[in-house]
Amino acid sequence: MEEDNVQEMYRRARKAFETVEFWPQERVDEMVAAVGWEWQKPENVRAVAKLAVDEGKMGVYEDKLSKITNKVRGTMWDFHGVKTCGLVEEDKKRGVKVYAKPIGVVVNVTPMTNPEGCVYTVGLGLLKTRNAMIVSPHPRTPGCGYLAIEFGRKALKKVGAPEDLLQCVKKASHEAARELMRTCDFAVATGGAALIKVVYEAAKPCQTVGAGNVVAIVDETADIAAAASKIARSKVANLATSCSSENAVAIHESIYDDMIRALKSEGGYLCNTEEREKVRKALWPDGKTLNRAIVGTPAQHIAEVAGIHIPENTRFIMVLGEKIGPEDRFSGEKLCVVLTVWKWSDFSEMVERMKRMLKFSGEGHSVSIHTKREDRMEELAIKANVGRVQCNMPHCLVNSGSWYSGQPWTETLGCGTWVGNISSDNINWKHFLNYTRLYVPVEEYIPTDEELFGDYFKKWGRD
Repeated sequence: MEEDNVQEMYRRARKAFETVEFWPQERVDEMVAAVGWEWQKPENVRAVAKLAVDEGKMGVYEDKLSKITNKVRGTMWDFHGVKTCGLVEEDKKRGVKVYAKPIGVVVNVTPMTNPEGCVYTVGLGLLKTRNAMIVSPHPRTPGCGYLAIEFGRKALKKVGAPEDLLQCVKKASHEAARELMRTCDFAVATGGAALIKVVYEAAKPCQTVGAGNVVAIVDETADIAAAASKIARSKVANLATSCSSENAVAIHESIYDDMIRALKSEGGYLCNTEEREKVRKALWPDGKTLNRAIVGTPAQHIAEVAGIHIPENTRFIMVLGEKIGPEDRFSGEKLCVVLTVWKWSDFSEMVERMKRMLKFSGEGHSVSIHTKREDRMEELAIKANVGRVQCNMPHCLVNSGSWYSGQPWTETLGCGTWVGNISSDNINWKHFLNYTRLYVPVEEYIPTDEELFGDYFKKWGRD
């Protein structure tokens, strides 16, 4: 690819888009399969995963390998056999035909915590819907996205598709991202809460995200050992760089001691009051800004920075929750293997407490519960202002797609109007299409008063 020139990149992307704009489904699916396979090849997965860890200085290489492979396969499986070209729906009774249309050129702004997965999930969805993509990587991880795109371009060339459907900024910068968002037809931006304002300032249609702050509620009916194992597995996956990692666990008082013992047996270390304060200063040196040097790093590194001693086999650090809001940052998102512990006795009160935590950090995102009681699952789903509630599962490992839950595969989690997002969905191919509806006349039918108001009349009459 040529050296960065945003306007030229857009021109080339637009030309590539116009080439495939009216391609038939068969040719589109062949193109997607070619890119998906290239992104699946073990040697390519290893190269991108290694670069992601080396550049970002965070995460776990083995976890990256697993994530890349599963995200590519899962994303392709979600839209396997789905029609995204031409006529995609027909309702003969209402005289409606629905035609799918692509958007155009989409900028994909990726975060340093997930520089590879966001390229793959968004990229495959955009190719499936005949859109072009320009990746704007985080300045800390520019090479990872660029390498992934180079593999994708190789696959496009192989099947005779225009290579410029996939491009990546080489010299990543925040200004390049802003210019791309102002220039392109649509934006997908994945990252921290601060990104939302920047995306909307570009005044272009977009899909973006919000902060995570997952609270895992564990009640007295839960399988304690299983819940502890799932929470621990999820917490340490990729060293908690995912916005879907548990940031807190809220335990019913009757099982509190047993659950703490179970978490310790999974590699958790519970800080005393003095150690908690040292960890707090390590995470937020100025009292409010998260220390990026500890994001996605092992527990031993965090302990070293904090100046505390923990057992060698410690996988994650636990601290007791005290207050909610900016006066106690442990109640918010941490992006590291530090888990806040809360105790509760009344479920409805705990849900309200959790809602206050989410209002501070993470509203719209996700929550988790470990219970055998469906009424509590439903109460949480009804009351929590989030897009996702995961039940009895390792949250981070299912929240953006898995082989044993119904979540669509993605790396971009919409958080709804609660935080200014247009969607609370897992963002995928469905969000990258426009639709034209063709209408023909049908037999006229006007409903009667009884059909519309019959139940009301029976109770209140017509007066």
